[in-house]
Amino acid sequence: MNLILLGPPGAGKGTQAEAITKTRGLVQLSTGDMLRQAVKAGTPVGIEAGAIMEAGGLVPDEVVIKIIAERITAPDCVNGFILDGFPRTLKQAAALDVLLGDQNKKLDAVIELKVDDAALVDRISGRYMCADCGASYHDTNCQPKVAGVCDRCGSTQFVRRADDNAETVRNRLMAYYRETAPLIGYYFAKGKLKTVDGMAPIADVTKQVEGILAGIASP
Repeated sequence: MNLILLGPPGAGKGTQAEAITKTRGLVQLSTGDMLRQAVKAGTPVGIEAGAIMEAGGLVPDEVVIKIIAERITAPDCVNGFILDGFPRTLKQAAALDVLLGDQNKKLDAVIELKVDDAALVDRISGRYMCADCGASYHDTNCQPKVAGVCDRCGSTQFVRRADDNAETVRNRLMAYYRETAPLIGYYFAKGKLKTVDGMAPIADVTKQVEGILAGIASP
C-alpha cells in the first residue's frame, strides 16, 4: 500500500503517518531523511545531492526523484510506503507518476487532512514543550495539570519553537495554498483523493484514516 498524506503544516500528517506505520507496517519516507541517507551512503545520486547541498543550493526535483526511486526499492518498502514532504508541487506530482509507472507501482490513496485555517493558526501558535523531556503542551487546549510544572518529568522549564507564531504560521499556510494545495484537485481528478476531518480529536482522525485504509485493503 502506497500513500501520500496531504495537508498544511500542523494538520497532523506526522502523527497519522506514525500511526499508519505501526498498524500497517508501511515505511514513512521523509524527503529530508532520504537525502541525508543517500549522502551518507555515498550512492551516485547521494554524491550528486551532497555536492549541491554543500554549495548551499536546493536539490532539484530530478535528483530528489532519483533518490525516491532508489529508496522505494529497498527491502523495508516491500509492504508499501507513506511519502512525507513530497510531492509539494504539480510538477513533482507528475514526475512521481512517471517514476511509479516505470517501477510498476501505484499510489493507493492520497489522504487529505482538511483543517480550519484560523483554528490551525491557534493550534500551532499556542503550542510549547518541556525543555527537558519534550512533552507537548498548548496555551488553551493542553496545559500542565499543575501550572508551570511538566506532568511527565516535573521540570519548570518550557520552550517554544521560534517559528510557532501566528505570522509565521500564516506565511507557511500561504506557501502551502500557493504551491501544494493544487495537488488536491490533481489527485481528485485521478480518483485517488480521500478527505478526513483533520480538526477532529487525534483518535477520531486516526479512525477515519484507518477506515480508508481498510477499504483499500479489502475492496
